[in-house]
Amino acid sequence: MNILAWVVACAGTVGTVAAAAFTARAATRAAAATARANEAAARAAAEPAHRTAGLAVLQATVDRVDQENAALRTRMSRTEALVRAYSWTVDALYRWARDPVGDPPEPHRLVKEYNDTGS
Repeated sequence: MNILAWVVACAGTVGTVAAAAFTARAATRAAAATARANEAAARAAAEPAHRTAGLAVLQATVDRVDQENAALRTRMSRTEALVRAYSWTVDALYRWARDPVGDPPEPHRLVKEYNDTGS
């Protein structure tokens, strides 16, 4: 019986060591999986804040571009009106030069304003 008890004791010890090794391995894998899950949860939680910040920057850029476009449209409209006024003035002067009766025509109001102010 002593040998049988000794064999059982050895088998129990080997089994306990094997079970401890498997438990330690499983615990390590579980800890790694938990860490990966926590990192994924943190990324998922941070994503809306990151996206909100990105959208705020995008909205600020869109607002700035809208303001610049409005200024450019106003300037372009003013330039088109000035070119049209110069065209009318040149046409009137051309007609007067072909038949110079009386004083030369007055320049268009916008042409006169541009010549006076430069803008």
